[in-house]
Amino acid sequence: MKRHNPSTIMLMNLSSLTRSKIKRIFGFALGMMLVCQVHSESSSVEMGHVLQVVGRAFVGGQLAKKGTPVYEGAELSTGADGYLYIQTIDNGFLILRPSTHANVPLYRVDSKSPEASRFKFDLKNGVARSISGNAVAPARSNFRFNTPVAAIGVLGTDFTVSTDAESSKISVSSGGVVVSGLGPGCSSESLGPCNVMTGQRLLANQTGVMLEVKRGIMTPQTVKDVTQSPDTVAPPRVDEPSKKGGDAPLTENKLNAEKVAMLQDARFSVLNSPQAIVWGRWQAIANEPVDMNLVDALGQGKLVGLSSYFAVIKSNNAQWLMPQEVQVDFRLSDYRAQVVQLANLSAQAATVENGQLQVNFAKQSFNTSFDLVSNGAKTNLFATGIVGRDGSLSNSSQFATGSNMSIQGGLANPIGQTGQLAGYVFQSRLDSSRIASGVTLWMH
Repeated sequence: MKRHNPSTIMLMNLSSLTRSKIKRIFGFALGMMLVCQVHSESSSVEMGHVLQVVGRAFVGGQLAKKGTPVYEGAELSTGADGYLYIQTIDNGFLILRPSTHANVPLYRVDSKSPEASRFKFDLKNGVARSISGNAVAPARSNFRFNTPVAAIGVLGTDFTVSTDAESSKISVSSGGVVVSGLGPGCSSESLGPCNVMTGQRLLANQTGVMLEVKRGIMTPQTVKDVTQSPDTVAPPRVDEPSKKGGDAPLTENKLNAEKVAMLQDARFSVLNSPQAIVWGRWQAIANEPVDMNLVDALGQGKLVGLSSYFAVIKSNNAQWLMPQEVQVDFRLSDYRAQVVQLANLSAQAATVENGQLQVNFAKQSFNTSFDLVSNGAKTNLFATGIVGRDGSLSNSSQFATGSNMSIQGGLANPIGQTGQLAGYVFQSRLDSSRIASGVTLWMH
């Protein structure tokens, strides 16, 4: 009996196949390779969920929504006006601010052996804040936060990072970090702080100090210029979760409970405002008392503007009829304004000068500006936005095009009276330590 070499048999079998069959075989093999590759780059392990999203933000290439689950390996990104708050499965937070791209390739909580838990974050560009969850403390040696140029380990921490391809800056709000530049002995593939001589610690008690890592330089440099801090590059929203002082992270339920308690404690007295628009301070701060009970005021009309401290309500004694004029210029009639120091939540009254509000009904747009004066310093605040068919005034955030403050409010016609009224709340992050907020009333 004639014996054939196995390789000869394979060649004979291939030669007996038609060209179309060979294409189908190779096509199937290639498809299986791609499936395997995609599967290897994704994971069914859930590391957390979206607690809040503002503006445009994406999880795994899809528009993020409140409650969206976040799995290991999913690409995370935000638009120019986007904020993404992700709560991890152990009650930590990963917060992405505008124009940010990140990934969480590894988030494994081992409940049986907590010290064996493993965590890895990759911030590719932009600004992100990491608040360690409950599972991180026993597994600090297995926690890593990478940027294109730096490796960051934690000491049980709340820290913020801004980065591009060439440099990273790190600030700490609570706890501490260990930072080194990527290079020999410090690989992005490793977990935990890099065990190299170039590693530098940064603790929260080093007030006003940041660490900066530049490409090709493994030793971080100390930076004290607050204008370069991550919080200045992309300021946080006032509702951003916090874990300062060792408090448990703020969950959505806790935030809502605190807001309800504040409303129940508020007193009601309407400021000097026309009856068509009710406005005032619904939350007390420092020595500044409340002016309105928001719950009671809502019974009088529709809430059209709300910030951390002020509210605007279009009362039931108002209507909205689109004016015949294409463009209307309003004059500033009254206001309340303040500047809040974030370190101790103290408030200082501010004045508003040179107010302008112009509404273009043909283009369904508005622009407004004024000078905010506080402690002898003058800051020009401005915004552009959209006029809704219901007379609403809004922009997406202080980072929207043509804006450095966020606006929420509305237009109204007092029943039985001529002219139009406008009222809006405003809020602006002035720098890393101060927020301006207030409410304005306008007449035409």
